[in-house]
Amino acid sequence: MTQMVRKANAFDILNHWVLSISFLVLTISGFGFLFHLEQLNSLFGNFNNMKVVHNWGGVVFSVSLFFTLFSYLPEALSLSSDDIGWIVKGGGYFSKKAVIPPQGKLNTGQKLYYLFTLIFGITIAASGLIIWLLPGVRTWVLLSHLLHNLSFNLMVIAIPFHIYLGTLANPGTFRIMVYGTVPLEWAKKRHSKWVQKMGF
Repeated sequence: MTQMVRKANAFDILNHWVLSISFLVLTISGFGFLFHLEQLNSLFGNFNNMKVVHNWGGVVFSVSLFFTLFSYLPEALSLSSDDIGWIVKGGGYFSKKAVIPPQGKLNTGQKLYYLFTLIFGITIAASGLIIWLLPGVRTWVLLSHLLHNLSFNLMVIAIPFHIYLGTLANPGTFRIMVYGTVPLEWAKKRHSKWVQKMGF
């Protein structure tokens, strides 16, 4: 029988899906705002409904993003020479012969993606709050619209890569966000420093 090791707890799994679904709702409604798409308008009933869903969806996204700080930030900030080696080798994605330095609970790519998500997620949340709560402060609102749209577009570009790398490019990774566990041998190959730290 295959020995399994837990890589994510129930809260991490739930919070990941809350973050993902809230961002999906924000993306759909955000495109409706950005391109004035009547089809999306009607999906929410009317423009005002879409605005309410977008605003409160942003609150859910922001709270969920805040909770990720406890799950991922310490690991994401623990950069070492092994991370530089991972970057130099392109994570092993460009050559099957590449020898990748041992990785912790998150590999270097996951660390960088999390920091990217955190930075631009905070930018989206903060600028969205200004647009929502301080509509009369014209200069701040104009700057916030610029930052909001720029951050949104960058995340919309990055997320499909995240989905691809977490599914097709790395079979076995997706189950972490469903069951929270992975086979021990799988973990040893991809996260050997973490497995060693866990005492396996």
